[in-house]
Amino acid sequence: MNKSLQILFLCSWYPSRVLPTNGDFVQRHAEAVALQHNVTIAHVISDKNAKQKIEITDETICTVRTLIAYVKPTKNPIIKYFRFIKAYKLLLKKIDQIDVVHVNVLYPVGIIALDLKKRKNIPYIISEHHSIYHKPYCKEIGFIEYFLSKRIVKNASVVAPVSNDLANSMQDFKLAGNYNTVPNVIDTNLFSTKKVQKNKQFTLLHVSNMVPLKNVTGILRVVKKLMATIDDFHFYFIGGNATDFKKQAAELAINLGQVSFINHLPHQELVTYFQKADVFILFSEIENLPCVIPEAFSCGTPVISSNVGGISEYFPEGFGMLVNPNSETELYNAIVKLHSDYCVKSPNFMHDYVVHNFSKKQICTAFTKLYVTALG
Repeated sequence: MNKSLQILFLCSWYPSRVLPTNGDFVQRHAEAVALQHNVTIAHVISDKNAKQKIEITDETICTVRTLIAYVKPTKNPIIKYFRFIKAYKLLLKKIDQIDVVHVNVLYPVGIIALDLKKRKNIPYIISEHHSIYHKPYCKEIGFIEYFLSKRIVKNASVVAPVSNDLANSMQDFKLAGNYNTVPNVIDTNLFSTKKVQKNKQFTLLHVSNMVPLKNVTGILRVVKKLMATIDDFHFYFIGGNATDFKKQAAELAINLGQVSFINHLPHQELVTYFQKADVFILFSEIENLPCVIPEAFSCGTPVISSNVGGISEYFPEGFGMLVNPNSETELYNAIVKLHSDYCVKSPNFMHDYVVHNFSKKQICTAFTKLYVTALG
């Protein structure tokens, strides 16, 4: 399909002045779709610094029209609900035409998409990223959210989780719909291979938001063991409030000269670390399809990761190793093996794989097919 459509991204999560990195993977989806279509995103978020009850910003960011409503917070849930509904109505009034609504994280914004379908016959698809649909976390979903989520999914033309594993979890949770997986998108022009001299030190990298589910503490215990095995290495921990872990490293008697803790970096700065790393480490307890793994592949860097969520679905042989979650022994052994005798695919081979599966052009094509399906 060569026709340019008017696509509205309704986003439960999206980067904003309140949470600059929240849902940045949704932003990348929007930018990919904008290669062919006219994309407008609508997002509402509470902001204690809002000067009015509802403050709206309208700007174009990387070819995507970005409409964000900042709502004054309130402790009254009823007032909050009506402020959010009013904010979305104000945002929608600023949009002249919508061919297809693209919901990102189905609850709560799927309620708005469902209303648009009922009143104006505008079809919608859903991209889903949320880990809450996996067991046992799905037990946290209350009755009202579950009831509405079932209706939202049932009335969607297509539901597009980022992994088959997430699709299966959603269907096991009785969210019945038409499922078609579309993965996250990677900027393969930015995350590219770079010829550098072989590192004098064995260089390891971890990038995440550093929340407990990423199990940074488990990685640090492995780092302590590595000190007795690998003579010369350096481990970079980047993201979130990484510097908070420096004290923990000291308590574990880790040589602080062999580890660096760097708080969140923009992609333009982060890519250099991916390019120079000998291995990327992810040791999460739960994931869907984390962008950092294909970002590492795109830079020609092998990965050692816990085998959780949809990670194994896009993890070819020779690209690294998968270990059981929370098995520090397996993680340690995998690092030692990769350091000594593990044979990895060439950086260019790894990069080409990411281009074929995760590039903006590839993801735009995948979503365009789903929009055509939605339009019938």
